Amino acid sequence: MRITAIRDIVAPIKSDIANAWIDFSTMTASVVAVVTDQVVDGRPVVGFGFNSNGRYAPQGLLRERFIPRLLAAAPDDLQGEDGLIDPHRAWAAMMRNEKPGGHGERSVAVGVLDMALWDALAKAKGVPLWRLLADRYRGGEADPTAWVYAAGGYYYPGKGLDALKDEMRSYLDRGYSTVKMKVGLVPLAEDVARIEAVLGVLGGDGGRLCVDVNGRFTLEEAIRFGRAVAPFGLRWYEEPVDPLDYLAHAALATTYDGVLATGENLFSHQDARNLIRHGGLRPDRDILQFDPALSYGLVEYLRTLEVLRAHGWSPRRCVPHGGHQFALNIAVGLGLGGNESYPDVFAPFGGFADAVPVRDSRVAMPDVPGIGFEVKSALYAVMRPLERG
Repeated sequence: MRITAIRDIVAPIKSDIANAWIDFSTMTASVVAVVTDQVVDGRPVVGFGFNSNGRYAPQGLLRERFIPRLLAAAPDDLQGEDGLIDPHRAWAAMMRNEKPGGHGERSVAVGVLDMALWDALAKAKGVPLWRLLADRYRGGEADPTAWVYAAGGYYYPGKGLDALKDEMRSYLDRGYSTVKMKVGLVPLAEDVARIEAVLGVLGGDGGRLCVDVNGRFTLEEAIRFGRAVAPFGLRWYEEPVDPLDYLAHAALATTYDGVLATGENLFSHQDARNLIRHGGLRPDRDILQFDPALSYGLVEYLRTLEVLRAHGWSPRRCVPHGGHQFALNIAVGLGLGGNESYPDVFAPFGGFADAVPVRDSRVAMPDVPGIGFEVKSALYAVMRPLERG
C-alpha cells in the first residue's frame, strides 16, 4: 500500500457565534485526502482528515513540511508487516527533524494527516475504525454506544434568554439529555441568569448541564464563579482558567468540589502529564478533553492514554473535544467516557453520520469501513472533490 497523492483544501467554518475568548467570524479548517494505490471494490482507498474547530487551517505547515515528508518517505518506511500503511510509522516520518517541545500548530497539521491515515488503514482492512481499535488495543471489546452531549449555548448578537432556552429545547427534542453552554463573556449576574434559564428547560437538574469558560477567567474570577454555581450541581465546570496555568487549576480545585473539565487546548502526552501532575485534577471525578485531531492525532493520543493509566486515570475520564466522527470512533473503540457533539455549529464538520440517532444522549456507531465520513452526506460533499482530484 503506497501513497500516490495527498490533496488539501481550506474550508470556511465561519459564523457569528462567540465564546468567552474568541469569535468564529474567520474560522477555517484544513481538509486532506490521502490517496493510495490500495484498491477495494474497484476503487483506490482514500483516507480523509480535517482539524477541529477553534484552531485555524494549518495549510502552510501541511504544504511546507508534513505532506512533503510523507510523499518523500520510502514506501517500506511507512508500511507495517501486513503491507498496509502503518500510522505509527507514518507519524515518525512526519515528525522527523522536529525538535521536542513548543508544539504550536504543528500538532494540528500532523493530527489532520494522522486522521486521514487511520481512515485509509481501516478502509483497506474493510472495517470501521472503532472495530479496528477495539480489536488491536482492547481485546476486541467495543462499547455498544457512546455517551454524547450537545455543545451549544454560544453568545450570538441579539440572542436573549428565550432564544437560548429554545436552542436547548431543540437538543432535548433531538435525543440529548445533557447540554453545554458558554459562559464568561458577560458579567457574573448575567451568566447566572442564563444558567438558571437553561436549568428551567432541564427541569432544574444541574447534572444535565455543563458550562464552558474557554480559559477566560483569572483565578479570582474562577473562584467567584465556582462559588456562584456550586449550588446548581453542574455536570462540569469547563476550562475555567488559562489551560497552561496548572497552578491556578490546582488552586481552584481546592475550593470547587464539583467536577472540573479541561484539556482541549493541550496537544501532547507531555502536556497531559504536566496537567495531571500539577493541575490538581482528581481522577475520581474530573474530565479530560484532549482532542486527537488537534494533538498530533491518534498515534499521540494512544501515548496520552498510557500516561493517564500510569498516573491512575481511567480512559472513562476522557471525553474528547471536537464533536467529530474521528473522536467518536476512538471513544467507542478504546472505551472512553464519551464525546462532544455539535448538532448546530461548525457544519459540516461537527455532528455524526446521517443515520445515527441520539437516544438519551447515546449513539451507536454505523458499521461502515473507515471513520464513516461517506455516510455523513454534507461532509462527504466537501471531501469528495479531493478524492477525485
